[in-house]
Amino acid sequence: MAPTSVSPPPLRPPKANTQKYKVALCQLLVSADKEENIARARSRIEAAADAGAMLIVMPEIWCCPYSMDTLPSYAEDIDGGASPSISMLSEVAAARKITIVGGSIPEKASGKVFNTCCVIGTDGQILAKHRKLHLFEIDIPGDIKLNESDTSTGGQEPTVVDTDVGRIGIGICHDIRFPELAMLYRSRGAHLICYPSAFNISTGELLWDLMQKSRAVDNQLFVATCSPARDPNTKSEYMIWGHSSLIGPFGEVLAAARHEEATVMGEVDLSMIQSTRENLPLEMQSRGDLYRLVDVQRQRETASNGARARGSGERRRSGQ
Repeated sequence: MAPTSVSPPPLRPPKANTQKYKVALCQLLVSADKEENIARARSRIEAAADAGAMLIVMPEIWCCPYSMDTLPSYAEDIDGGASPSISMLSEVAAARKITIVGGSIPEKASGKVFNTCCVIGTDGQILAKHRKLHLFEIDIPGDIKLNESDTSTGGQEPTVVDTDVGRIGIGICHDIRFPELAMLYRSRGAHLICYPSAFNISTGELLWDLMQKSRAVDNQLFVATCSPARDPNTKSEYMIWGHSSLIGPFGEVLAAARHEEATVMGEVDLSMIQSTRENLPLEMQSRGDLYRLVDVQRQRETASNGARARGSGERRRSGQ
């Protein structure tokens, strides 16, 4: 049976302003003092910019501890302009002319709490805002139990954003577990997917490297992850894994931290994507007659544009 609908063809990535650029992953130690965390983050970002980084990636939940009990009390109103964390990122991005994938912070909006990543451009403006799509739930008897849905609300839209260094897809932590999202980002022309993350030790030791390399290799693009640093003195049951990394299109590790606070840097070379895809043309080999990725948003946009075009044509024919 023929399919009832066909997804729009993959988009070509836009021509980037640069073929090579340095990425800095700022793995920060987080305390209960928000002002201290913001000051620490500013210092790390400025140092990375001084070292030549054009793109800075921050951790998931870097302005406060990753605790379901306290997240709402730290939440900030980004749309309302009452967000000291995002204000700092905007100030530094504009001053240093860098792009920042701002990790994530708890956001309050419409009476709900979201786990939100803002991408800041070189002019200090918010280019995109990604709300974590897949909320983490885990229950390992005798080890860890956590339900993000008890505190947070999931986002509704995938996020692809054009920046000075190219087209980037955004996911937050548990979003990396879903390969369909990464496939969608490739189909929309992203060359890099950034996943601010706070994997715990239990899942991190088993899956962290595997997940990053899988998303990069399957889609022949770069993957960057950034975690908070592990606090060995924490009393929380949720122990951070760390190990922020930059992964290349063949799964090669281009930069990696351990578990302690650190800033690591690596280089994204867009020509690596082209050569990887030419050497191993997975897109041409894909069996679209057997399976396909349906990009619901682009499908709706295509249908809507078609309807508007038909309506315009009918009005012209009727003389309106």
